[in-house]
Amino acid sequence: MLLLVAGRAALGADEAAPVPSSQELEAVGAVIGEIRVVIGDVFDTSIEGEDTWLYRTANRLHIETRESVIRDQLLFEPGEPYRDRLVRETERILRSKGYLYHAYIVPVAFDGSTVDLEVRTRDVWTLNPGFSFSRKGGENAIGASIQEDNLLGTGRRLGLEWNSDVDRETIGVNYFDPHFRHSFTRLGLGYVEADDGSTKLLELNRPFYALDVRRAAGVYLLDYERNEPRYVLGDEVGEFQHREEYYEAYAGWSRGLQGRWVRRWTAGLAYERDRFAAELTEPLGGPLPPDRELAYPWIGFDLVEDSFEERVNQDQILRTEDVLVGLRAAVKLGYASEAFGADRDAVIASASVQDGADLRPGTSLFGSLAASGRIEDGQLVNGLLGAEGRFYWATSKRSKFFASVSGAVTEQLDQEYQLTLGGDNGLRGYPLRYQAGTARALLTLEQRYYTGWYPFRLFHVGAAAFVDMGRTWGTDVTGAGSAGLLRDVGLGLRLGSSRSSFGNVIHIDLAFPLDSAPGDDIDSVQFLVTTKGSF
Repeated sequence: MLLLVAGRAALGADEAAPVPSSQELEAVGAVIGEIRVVIGDVFDTSIEGEDTWLYRTANRLHIETRESVIRDQLLFEPGEPYRDRLVRETERILRSKGYLYHAYIVPVAFDGSTVDLEVRTRDVWTLNPGFSFSRKGGENAIGASIQEDNLLGTGRRLGLEWNSDVDRETIGVNYFDPHFRHSFTRLGLGYVEADDGSTKLLELNRPFYALDVRRAAGVYLLDYERNEPRYVLGDEVGEFQHREEYYEAYAGWSRGLQGRWVRRWTAGLAYERDRFAAELTEPLGGPLPPDRELAYPWIGFDLVEDSFEERVNQDQILRTEDVLVGLRAAVKLGYASEAFGADRDAVIASASVQDGADLRPGTSLFGSLAASGRIEDGQLVNGLLGAEGRFYWATSKRSKFFASVSGAVTEQLDQEYQLTLGGDNGLRGYPLRYQAGTARALLTLEQRYYTGWYPFRLFHVGAAAFVDMGRTWGTDVTGAGSAGLLRDVGLGLRLGSSRSSFGNVIHIDLAFPLDSAPGDDIDSVQFLVTTKGSF
């Protein structure tokens, strides 16, 4: 909490005079007066260590976020009653934007009836030209790009990038406007050309952007073609061509926040078409998936508890995080029919639930459960049930113990999918997609340490020691069986970016496998470099 208070104070000048608390302002019926927006540079040259020519030059080269972009996202206006809930929710909305590092709203003056507010934000560096490299599961991925996440200070994203990884080489362009026509409507466009196909994307929607929003609507169009690989023990054993079309339009409505709860209804129409073909120069590695065409109306329900908390060092490093410590649940149900243009009759369903609780100060537990599938001719098809639990225990001011356990089971999974486990999804000591099966489980134990080191005032540095263990069960579409229980241990360095919008935490890990399949020759150490949204 002290870090949060310090963060708020660091973003603006000292308040001119004491102001009543938020609860007192609401109790006396304070009305919002002037709203000032203070946008901080990437580097604060008033702070010792940042008042150098290098940081001043970086500020001059950076185009500051426009004040109108910040104002367009406020949930309150001058003349309205002061409501602390809307102030805190606006902070969460602003902090969710990648082009901002911090966002706080502070009452700065009160004359007995009118309260003036100051919206304090800090920009991050959003132009990313250059070269990228990552390594996981024994495989390298490289890329070159130029991307701007805050185009001319408008919050829009425009990017051109080239990437090469174990599956394909791609070049693409993307554009995203989260404030289309100065509103909460979002517009996304994307085109990617690959050596095995292409991807086209159009998204236009106005989501439930705040708890009290009553209406939502959107359309989503996706068309992609690519080769899908199949893996056994980290080696590609086959591939096939996959062409997918997915189109959806929906509308949503809600009565807004009632007490602590938000209930939202959505309804829409969806069309899915999947076509498969053999790759003439490569083996299939299993059966060729049958073509599939689904057209269906659907209805959904979403339940959200208004139980958000500000935290530091939860999943990131010295950055304010807005954590839902409460319940969220969703369910979606559709019906595909030949009368609608589908090639079969099917009930299409999905559901999810997540919850969190503080066991005591500094100790918390979070859990989630998700299920999806289709019912065709009375049988469950493409069924997937997944669960995860996460445990956090602050062992000291600079250390935290983290544990996670996750698992998944399937039922008649569509043949284009593999349920895999390896260096690309948590089993860090092994090649990517090392095991496959019809079920999997993974346990991770990690001791985290926050060093307090802040090199060049660019990265907050952390470290971790970890143990992973997991396995799969059953025989997957390739006919391969499980390799049994696999374990690894390792050490890692964490670099929490405080000045850039491109990735919150860089992971540099050394992982040592403790097991291997009979006759398999894997490296005695795995070197991984990845960028993630969490520690």
